[in-house]
Amino acid sequence: MGGVLSYFRGLFGQREMRILILGLDGAGKTTILYRLQVGEVVTTIPTIGFNVEQVEYKNLKFQVWDLGGQTSIRPYWRCYYANTDAIIYVVDSADRDRDIAGCLTPAEVHKALGLEALRNRTFQIFKTSAAKGEGLDEAMEWLANNLQQRK
Repeated sequence: MGGVLSYFRGLFGQREMRILILGLDGAGKTTILYRLQVGEVVTTIPTIGFNVEQVEYKNLKFQVWDLGGQTSIRPYWRCYYANTDAIIYVVDSADRDRDIAGCLTPAEVHKALGLEALRNRTFQIFKTSAAKGEGLDEAMEWLANNLQQRK
């Protein structure tokens, strides 16, 4: 039986899972995209519009859309939501210039947004460093496992 399934999977191919990478401009979205694709940090320029790349992780294929984070582009993010399997939202916690005095902690944001009420959505927060490669494997492992369970 397994041979038959492998045969048909080979005929029809495996569906790519569509992932959006969102976040403010300069947050590290493009750095994460290319770190996942080629395994190293590459020199990037600000994304005007989007970058689309194919990333393979543990026998899964992802079509990853890195959308520009400039204020003028953010209203168009919603145009990309259809047929998206997952969203990676990148926050640069080292960017102190954008910090606002008295802003909420991650736990307070979680509570203020009512994320605990999102029972039909699965999400997780990961601390990562695209420059150092820290935490990306754990985040991708979690994402891959959750997307495979939804199939």
